[in-house]
Amino acid sequence: MNKITGSEVIVQCLLEEGVTTIFGFPGGAVIDLYDTLMDSKVHHVLVRHEQGAVHAADGLARVTGDVGVALLTSGPGATNGVTAIATAYMDSIPMVILTGQVPTPLIGNDAFQEVDIVGITRPCTKHNYLVNKAEDLLPTLREAFHIARTGRPGPVLVDLPKDVVASMIEFTEKKPIRMQNYQPTYEPHLGQVEKACKAILKAKQPVLYVGGGVILSNSNEELTVLAKNLNIPVTMTLMGLGGFPGRDSLSMGMLGMHGSYTSNMAVAKSDLLIAVGARFDDRVTGRVDAFAPHAKIIHIDIDPTSISKNVTVDIPIVADCKHALAAMNKWFSTSGENLQSIGDTHNAWIETINEWTKKHPMTYHDEGETIKPQFVIEKLDELTNGDAIITTEVGQNQMWAAQFYKFNRPRHLVTSGGLGTMGFGLPAAIGAKMAFPEATVIDVAGDGSIQMNIQELSTAKQYGCPVIVCILNNNYLGMVRQWQELFYDKRYASTVMEVTPDFVALAEAYGAVGFRCDKTSEVKETIRKALEAVKENTVILDFRISREEGVFPMVPAGKATTEMLLV
Repeated sequence: MNKITGSEVIVQCLLEEGVTTIFGFPGGAVIDLYDTLMDSKVHHVLVRHEQGAVHAADGLARVTGDVGVALLTSGPGATNGVTAIATAYMDSIPMVILTGQVPTPLIGNDAFQEVDIVGITRPCTKHNYLVNKAEDLLPTLREAFHIARTGRPGPVLVDLPKDVVASMIEFTEKKPIRMQNYQPTYEPHLGQVEKACKAILKAKQPVLYVGGGVILSNSNEELTVLAKNLNIPVTMTLMGLGGFPGRDSLSMGMLGMHGSYTSNMAVAKSDLLIAVGARFDDRVTGRVDAFAPHAKIIHIDIDPTSISKNVTVDIPIVADCKHALAAMNKWFSTSGENLQSIGDTHNAWIETINEWTKKHPMTYHDEGETIKPQFVIEKLDELTNGDAIITTEVGQNQMWAAQFYKFNRPRHLVTSGGLGTMGFGLPAAIGAKMAFPEATVIDVAGDGSIQMNIQELSTAKQYGCPVIVCILNNNYLGMVRQWQELFYDKRYASTVMEVTPDFVALAEAYGAVGFRCDKTSEVKETIRKALEAVKENTVILDFRISREEGVFPMVPAGKATTEMLLV
């Protein structure tokens, strides 16, 4: 039988799985694979740091829904990617990470650039493998892609000893993958669906609480039908933004620690909470005993371990969100119930919610020519018509983007939710732009976060991948500083950025374009210049914002979500 090298097997497997772009950084352990990639149809993007490779693959996966792929060498190459792997794991992002390893006879001998990356990443991957035998390479790769994209998605790592990659292997025909101990449940139990629908019929003050599972399962249309047909208000987690149109009258925006007053009050006063693809994270619930205290809870999630993990629920539905929501919509359409009359029973509830919004809108204090970061985000939303793909770094910049950009479509917010990884936004923006070259991609950043992976400007330039980096520059590590202001008597311990680069000069050093703005009256024109310039080149915007501006509303640690600090 005809055999090919392990490197060729890997490349053919990538193409078989529909992978056209991967991100990586070469080294001795993967040099054979890099040599093979030169003659393949797989486009390899050379990043400047391995963390950037995994974040970029993550960004591509988030905007497409496909499996992102990163290729790292052994030792420090692999360990440099661990933070980014954990980022993807916390947010359930489908990825395959290929790492080089020393030859199998040297494993365990403390060989040059040897680390036990399988052991290191076991807690932060959905699954991982060390390929010990050449004949296991192809089935392992195929299984890795299957695990990454099915059920609750997640990153899968495959560690590749150099001698295995150099071996001669037969490329066999692909067959359906069946794993006895891994069989995700996609279809909902119809009895549970009926219980949920009947609970909705009885509810006077229902709330749809939507998480990232709606994005991952592509169930935004089914969710929108349910909400609109039954006149149920919708609140979203950070990861769920865009799962329901942000400009719709039923949208209450984000809930939780920095969520809207309306969202948090609606959950607290609801009599039925319908959780869809959400995991009751501590940033959402605040003090658990005070979360939705009067509500019966329905919880739809494909991962059975997430149900009743943090908050006990009354009606669990283990299923893919898309299938479960479709089943609920079908039940209502065939039950003989009058959808209009069901919706009308919620009118008084909607009026109450609208009153909360009028009384406590998402707002900020105008300071004249001193730039408010919220104003910058509002103008970004206005001038892009809400159609840009927004990536973020982590901290105040992330929360302001979530609060003031109205995400109307799924997969247009790309942010590190569960792990909160500074340095995520720029490489993720590159991955998103690689996936959709015609899209406007903007990384909303802080002057602290952007310096974590700013070297990836070189990657953007090398591959003609123009993105906008919008820096909300306050010369602080802003979110920690805000906590120090409120709870530590303004003792700004190690949060003052006394030395920051000239970001305009830095942009020029990388061959990009830089604009600085320090007046409110110049914000719109500066953004217009950036949107024009990014058609040809990567752009850095340096907005010198109000230095001690805070993110509000804010729920202090240990408090109920109704105990919000307001503007």
